[in-house]
Order: sequence, then C-alpha cells, then structure tokens
Amino acid sequence: MEIIGQQIKKYRIKNGYTQEKLGNLVGVTTQAVSKWERGSAPDASILPGIADALGVGIDTLYGRENHDIQAFVTKKLSVLPQDTAFRSAFEICWSLFLGLIGDPEFTDDFSDVFMGQSDLGRDKSQDYFAKMVRDNGLALARMSNSFSQFYLLIQPENESILNNFEDIESVRKIFAVFAEKNILKTIFYLYSMPAIPITAELIGKATGFDMCEVERCMNIICENNLAVHIKIATVEGQIDSYTIRKESCAIPLLCFADEIAKGSPFPFFNMFDREKPLL
Repeated sequence: MEIIGQQIKKYRIKNGYTQEKLGNLVGVTTQAVSKWERGSAPDASILPGIADALGVGIDTLYGRENHDIQAFVTKKLSVLPQDTAFRSAFEICWSLFLGLIGDPEFTDDFSDVFMGQSDLGRDKSQDYFAKMVRDNGLALARMSNSFSQFYLLIQPENESILNNFEDIESVRKIFAVFAEKNILKTIFYLYSMPAIPITAELIGKATGFDMCEVERCMNIICENNLAVHIKIATVEGQIDSYTIRKESCAIPLLCFADEIAKGSPFPFFNMFDREKPLL
C-alpha cells in the first residue's frame, strides 16, 4: 500500500496543498496525512474523498494514472461550478509551471517550502511572481490572494518569435494608443462598465472630457479594434454609443503592463537559462 502514500504526496504537491490543507479537505488530521505519505494505508472508505480533493481518480491513487492528461483535465474542469472552475484551472496551470522545471526532487522541495511559507503568514495582499524563461518557451505566473494569472508560450520551431508578429509599425501604434493618458482613461472606464452600449455623453460625464475629445478618443479606440461604434435610434434622432470588443486582448496587455510597472518586486521563483535571443 506504500504506492498510495507516494501518490497522495505526489498529487498533494502538484495541487500546491500542504498536508494540513489536504487534511482539512478530506476531514482528517495533518498527522493522518503524514502517516499516509510515510506508507500507512488510508481506510478504503476515505479513498474517494482523497481522490476528489486531489482532483484524480481512485485508480491514480493506486499508481494507474490516466495518461490522457488533456481528456482528464477537460473532464475535471467541465463538471466544476463556474465559481470554482477558474481557480481550479489556475491550480492546474501552477502544476504545469512546476512540472516544466524538469526536476521532481526540486519541485517537491520548492512546493513544500513555498506552501509552508504561504500558510505561515505570507502577505496575502502582495503580488508574487514566478518566471521561467527557457529555450523551449517561457511561462509566467502571478499570484496573490485575490488576483492570479498565467501565461505560457511555446517557442516556435526553427524561427524567431518576432516572425509571428505584425510589422513593427503596427505594434508601435497599439502601444501609442495605450500611452496617451486620455485614451487610457477612457479605456479604463469602458472596461469597468458592463458589456452594453454606452453613450458618448455618459463617457464624457465619467471622464470629464468634452464631446470633441470623447469623439477623438473613441475614434482611435475603435480604429484599433478595442471598441465598436454603434448608432442608436431615439425619438430625438440617432445618438452615438460604443461597446467594447468582447474578444479584445486589452485586459492581458494591461495586466502585463502593470506587472512591468511594478518591476515584479517580489518574485518567489525565477529560472532563466535561455540561450536563444528572446525575440
């Protein structure tokens, strides 16, 4: 039965759980979890609860892992309620990050140390960053008590990342949009509102801009595919309104701009062994 303890420890660490947290999820003491991981077999009646807490099947606890990882993750997330699905997805992404380190022993030690520090008083309001930049790609994670994000890039085979970009001038124009204070203020307002049409008058009231400035800003925002201009018919005639492009990549861009502005001051993990140029 030693294999069950090994599997419990393996997937506890992959989920980023301390022994105490796993015990709380299953309804047992920290000491019980410790005994399992040292080779003591848990009662058969509790195996389903352990498997559910770790996000695996009971067969996995016996060492018979589901090798179709993609199907397993898809099934796991598809049955979760929306209020927990995204957090579970991030936990899976964090497990991917640790797995990409490529050193099981280091991964185990790092997970235990970080999770231990987390439970022993890590500042829950502070952002923490993990960076991995390798020749095969890069992975970035940002974690706080209420705000987490993950980014993964696979290095294109036999070519530069830059070859997949639009021309430099097109990219520069996008950064120029976000660099202008009035436009950025307008974007912040638009994205703070529900995804429904918003009149130019309402934008002006919220930003303090006159209608000429609202029109100028919104023309630029729409030209750069961040919003859509809509005419609404009223008894007094047509009025201008705007709605955000729901498929816009503005939010990830703003999140990474904020990270750069912060200077990633508190990384809790950093691996940079890339020999290829970044672009």
